[in-house]
Amino acid sequence: MGARDALGEALLASLTADGAIREYAFAPQDFERVRRLIYARAGIHLNDTKRNMVYSRLSRRLRALGIDSFGVYLERLEHDPAFTAQEQQLFINALTTNLTSFFREPHHFPLLADFLRTRGDGARLWCAAASTGEEPYSIAMTMIEALGEGTSARLLATDIDTHVLATGRAGVYRLDSAQQCGEPRLRRFFLRGRGSNEGMVRLRPEVARLVEFAPLNLLDETWPALRGFAPLVDAVFCRNVMIYFDKPTQRRVLARIAQVLRPGGLLFVGHSENFTDCREWFALRGKTVYERLR
Repeated sequence: MGARDALGEALLASLTADGAIREYAFAPQDFERVRRLIYARAGIHLNDTKRNMVYSRLSRRLRALGIDSFGVYLERLEHDPAFTAQEQQLFINALTTNLTSFFREPHHFPLLADFLRTRGDGARLWCAAASTGEEPYSIAMTMIEALGEGTSARLLATDIDTHVLATGRAGVYRLDSAQQCGEPRLRRFFLRGRGSNEGMVRLRPEVARLVEFAPLNLLDETWPALRGFAPLVDAVFCRNVMIYFDKPTQRRVLARIAQVLRPGGLLFVGHSENFTDCREWFALRGKTVYERLR
């Protein structure tokens, strides 16, 4: 390649789709390298439409670290053990999508309440994509509604993104987002902020005590957080996670979920996820709800 060709490639890598000049050059090979790394480390399959998202999120890491090119950043991430030890989790955090809300996909929660009443007290549940906590706390509120405030049921809430787990543990949210719970639940399960905390709410201790937050990568060879929580769980919420995995990864993760889900237990998935091709483990029992076969 001649000097003129190399200069032309560098210029193209510095332009956005609408012709604006980027802060950092971002060549196609940089994007392919990111795709390879995040797939290997988190199972996330990035399609071509995610290029601008990847640039936007990772450029913040370059800025924070004072690194002036994606090539240098990715080279260090792949080959510098000291850098990787500190940066790998932040790289994963940056590329993880966290879209959640209280009582999202609301048809799941009455079904969960009925299931808990049949199982009785002492149930163990797992929320495998806790995000910032709205989903696990919605589950915990349902646990109390079904079993009472003195329940010994417990919920493990895990996520690959350590930043969102910290938000979940704090249990503090904007009032306008918590209003999706409805006024009766707001009064029963939340404490409202006053003064400088006006407009914020905190989960009451009787809700927070039911939830244990822990980091977990679904691609890891072992799931230590889950092993320490319970040998088998009664229900798993793994909603809108598999959409980021390719088919082989989906099947591998579902096989492992089947191993930790008690026979007759329930798997709750997202509205666009369909696993009827996993009939050896699961049978459809409701709208995006599967039962672990006995």
